[in-house]
Amino acid sequence: MSKYKFILNKAGVKSILKGLQMKEIVEKMAVEIKNRCGSDYDQNSYVGKNRVNAMVFASTFKGVRDNKKNNTLLKALK
Repeated sequence: MSKYKFILNKAGVKSILKGLQMKEIVEKMAVEIKNRCGSDYDQNSYVGKNRVNAMVFASTFKGVRDNKKNNTLLKALK
C-alpha cells in the first residue's frame, strides 16, 4: 500500500487539454496527416467542450473516392 494520496486538479487538466499549446500540437499532427494524404484532403481544428479537436477529411469528390478505394486516411495515421 502506498502512503501517498493523489488528488487530480480537474481545472488544471481541463486548461491543458483546451490550451493554446495543445491546439498547436494537434494542428501540427493534422497538417502532417493531411500532407501524407494529398491535395484532395483538408484539415480543421476547434476547441470543443472538453478538449481541442482536429480532423482530416476528403474535401473533393476525388478525395472521397480515393479514401473509399484505398483507405487513405486510415493509412496516413500510421
